[in-house]
Amino acid sequence: MSKPVQIRKYSGDTVEFDRDKLISSLISAGSGIELANEITQEVEKRLFDGISTKTIYQMAFKRLKKSRRTSASKYKIKKAIMELGPSGFPFEQFVGHIFNNDGYSTEVGVIMEGNCVSHEIDVVARKGNLCHISECKYHNSQKKVSDVKVPLYIDSRFRDIMARIRAEKGNGTKYKGWIFTNTRFTADAIKYANCAGIQLISWDYPVGKSLKDRIRNSGLMPITAITTLTRREKTEILNRGIVLCSELFKQKNVLAEVGVARTRLSKVLEDLEELCV
Repeated sequence: MSKPVQIRKYSGDTVEFDRDKLISSLISAGSGIELANEITQEVEKRLFDGISTKTIYQMAFKRLKKSRRTSASKYKIKKAIMELGPSGFPFEQFVGHIFNNDGYSTEVGVIMEGNCVSHEIDVVARKGNLCHISECKYHNSQKKVSDVKVPLYIDSRFRDIMARIRAEKGNGTKYKGWIFTNTRFTADAIKYANCAGIQLISWDYPVGKSLKDRIRNSGLMPITAITTLTRREKTEILNRGIVLCSELFKQKNVLAEVGVARTRLSKVLEDLEELCV
């Protein structure tokens, strides 16, 4: 029996290649079992010890895109979230849409007064007597993580805001602090946040309610996932405040305005319609 191929993760750690995991991720993107197996077999022929997860992803994505573009869009969702930059503001808007999908009314970029100073909050989500005060830590590289200094800093801001609210005798609203990141938190960051009562949401934390899970359950797709748009076109669309495929589908005229060629327009519209279903 041949020795399992060792692959290198973004963190630098090495693990055995897991074909079932690759197949599962492809099927989750809508490839179907037959195509998922076919792609996995092709990838396995090109594996070698030390190959990066990024290279494996690129091979699988390229092959999936040839057969099913919209499945490739869903498969690249993690990378698509990374492309909600460089400012990070589109990521804040995307988080707002996640709360909207759960029935909250949201505001992005809100000034809230603290007992000592005023604070600009990335996303404020309200529903009934609940108010979630959320900070968003966007990174353009999976190698970048949010360490314990992040929840420490956010906790101090949250406490200052709550001190002001208590001084004004409150309003019956229950407040909670949240931190979203598109990469991950360190173990100490998670430990501190749990102790302080701050809800952390990273790409794969917490299990079942992570950013990945919330995107999958909501069906919300960022326009950066569309494989038939160029990087420039995506940037111009984001600059117009359009983050979701569903928003772009309702404002199709924007495609012509940002210069999408007629030769590609039908394919873009076809992808949009399928991703919005």
